[in-house]
Amino acid sequence: MNVGDRVRLMSGREEGIVTRILDNNIVEVAIDNDFTIPVARREIVVIAAEEQKFLKNDEEPKFVKKKEPATPVLAARGIYLALVHQSDELLAVTVVNNSDYDVLFTSGEERDGNYRGLQNDKLAPKATRVITHYHLKEFEKWPSLLVQFIQHRNGITNIFEPVTRRVQFKASSFYKSKKTAPVLNKEAYLFQLDFKPVAVDANKIKEQLSEAPATASTKENIKVQAPDHEVDLHIEKLVNDHSGMSNSAMLKLQLEKFLDALDKAIATNMHEIIFIHGTGNGVLRKEIQKLLSRTPGIKYYEDARKEKFGYGATLVRIH
Repeated sequence: MNVGDRVRLMSGREEGIVTRILDNNIVEVAIDNDFTIPVARREIVVIAAEEQKFLKNDEEPKFVKKKEPATPVLAARGIYLALVHQSDELLAVTVVNNSDYDVLFTSGEERDGNYRGLQNDKLAPKATRVITHYHLKEFEKWPSLLVQFIQHRNGITNIFEPVTRRVQFKASSFYKSKKTAPVLNKEAYLFQLDFKPVAVDANKIKEQLSEAPATASTKENIKVQAPDHEVDLHIEKLVNDHSGMSNSAMLKLQLEKFLDALDKAIATNMHEIIFIHGTGNGVLRKEIQKLLSRTPGIKYYEDARKEKFGYGATLVRIH
């Protein structure tokens, strides 16, 4: 039994689609492509492909939409994340391999700094795989989707870099992404995951592996300087003029400064460090704490002295 299988409840005549594998004995099923319920595996049966075909021809379609001219696909080739309507409300989240290579991929969800794996598979060229289902009415609660993959083909002479793509769904761009999905040839909300594959020089890899370890004198020359105990991440402290910077560019610069200082603090065995991020809209604070939750070597983190910083700084304790 897999995500996307059509099933029937043995205790009644209801049918639905498996949208999620919760554990070895429980699955989530979308009944009539609308609401979802958890069901024990023993209480459902997969509808055979032949039966689905017969019922599809025999029943009146529940949702009939006026056909519109297909819009061009984003590219002739590529790897995509396509969200395809199963009904007006339910979307099947599908990895589409429209490249000439085999694709080995893993997928998962990120929500509030926590990661949960979904599916993994090997996709042949022109193949697809449904990884989960989402309801449009819950759009504001959707997590970010993280897809990691590597392309391969027997006989090729290049090694390709693994790729990690994070898709964050925003209403302002999501509804503008509707295209005809390649391979599926269906209208979908379409996001391209790959760009031109980056080849790795195998000879350079061999050189790096065969390089002699640094001598003691070399190690002595490479000394990491401990950062200040308090690191101010306000943008005006990092650049002289930020009037022409976008919000995303400023956030990127602030997070780079944060990671650099954190790495140096860990490398120099500091016991604690304070990052001053201000209150503002809380985006920088949230991103910092998300990164801290995934960083090894962090004992804990908390709001720094409120009498001095209010809620505008985070204290990080290091093992």
